[in-house]
Amino acid sequence: MVIGTQVEAITLTPAAAGALRHLYARSNRKGQAVPVLVYSRGCGGYQYGMSSEGGSRSGDQKFKSQGFSIVIDSNSLQYLRGSTIDFIPDPSGGDFAIDNPNVVSTCGCGKSFRTAEDPEASEGSSACACGGEGGGSCSCGYGA
Repeated sequence: MVIGTQVEAITLTPAAAGALRHLYARSNRKGQAVPVLVYSRGCGGYQYGMSSEGGSRSGDQKFKSQGFSIVIDSNSLQYLRGSTIDFIPDPSGGDFAIDNPNVVSTCGCGKSFRTAEDPEASEGSSACACGGEGGGSCSCGYGA
């Protein structure tokens, strides 16, 4: 099923699509499906994940962007609506980053987040449940 509204769509930037094409070509991976998920193991609530496994299951939502099919399970979709997936290059190779309009607070390490639906989230508060402060380092080991 494809959700067609712009507000709900999950999109890839050209940089993210280029990085995925390079990654898939290097691993001889067939197909252009990109499974994206949210799981509740981040130091501040939720954390993103991208799977290397292609394909989808019943109930998954699919979004077309930059020639790829972004596959999101129904539980993760509520946290990802309207997000954009980018690729940020750096000297060590780079990493994917998600610009998510649903986030109200993030961990100081930037690897974990909360949304307005999370009862512990509040605008401007640190999402770092591990003891780190927003904008600083995290005692979870992710931050500097």
